[in-house]
Amino acid sequence: MTQTAIVTGGAGFIGSHVVEAFLRDGWRVLALDDLSTGLRANVPSRSPLIELDIRRADELTALFEAERPAAVCHLGAQSSVTVSVARPTFDLEVNVAGTMNVCDAARRVGAPVVFASTGGALYGNQAPRPTPEDTTAEPLAPYGASKLAGEAYVGTWGRLFDVPNKILRLGNVYGPRQRSDGEAGVVAIFSDHLLRGRAPTVFGDGEQTRDYVHVGDVARAFLKAARSAVPGTYNIATGVERSVNELLALLQQAAGTAIDTCSSPLRSGELHQSCMSPARAAAELGWSATVPFELGLRETYEWYAGEAVSPTSPA
Repeated sequence: MTQTAIVTGGAGFIGSHVVEAFLRDGWRVLALDDLSTGLRANVPSRSPLIELDIRRADELTALFEAERPAAVCHLGAQSSVTVSVARPTFDLEVNVAGTMNVCDAARRVGAPVVFASTGGALYGNQAPRPTPEDTTAEPLAPYGASKLAGEAYVGTWGRLFDVPNKILRLGNVYGPRQRSDGEAGVVAIFSDHLLRGRAPTVFGDGEQTRDYVHVGDVARAFLKAARSAVPGTYNIATGVERSVNELLALLQQAAGTAIDTCSSPLRSGELHQSCMSPARAAAELGWSATVPFELGLRETYEWYAGEAVSPTSPA
């Protein structure tokens, strides 16, 4: 019998790739999204899209009880650091109360939750690098705090109701479909600027580092976590830190450009360095990142270039 998976945030950048990974594995997949940032066009035609806000607990529970999913991948979130600073109550409502609603709806049907958390925004600047999962969390912004609180509910609901919930702390995810009008997708933002011949903005001195992981690798991690019968918390990253300056240089090579940059001060709540150890995910989930960084960047840039010349692309 075909199993059903529900993916919250399924019309988003990462969520839509998770939907595709489960479809390829033979699952029936429902994409759930309120379309506040997700795009209907991201959802594969074989996956029904259900427009629903995770803050609406009663409707969420009714859906789960009707569909009886075998697994729930929870990626629906408020994901902007600057929005979390400006609107911390909204961040709390979506990322904490919304996550609890998902956990409670899932436990009513006995479905494990695989929760998309964050690494860099959670661990803070003082963490050792590469950072292991047992490092004390020191969030720098409400976004990190809300993800940490969401993790607590995912873990608590798993222990309280004996469901093998999993937490995936994601590195800086990049790849096709990432929106270029936000703040988190630096690869998308830089690609868009290079395609338009505009000067990319580098915050700070550009030497701040991140652990960049391809969205295809991240989608595989959700599938492996959903198959696992053991609860746990895992870094989904490469264990390699790269500076913003290095990232931009590689993208300029892919684009064949040499555009000068603009400088701007670091934003409030932004990390200086981030790099996460993926050793536990390798040992317990059998997962590791496989997409080489240079290749992933080039393929991603070429995807954006293709979108820019597509007759269906917005002007």
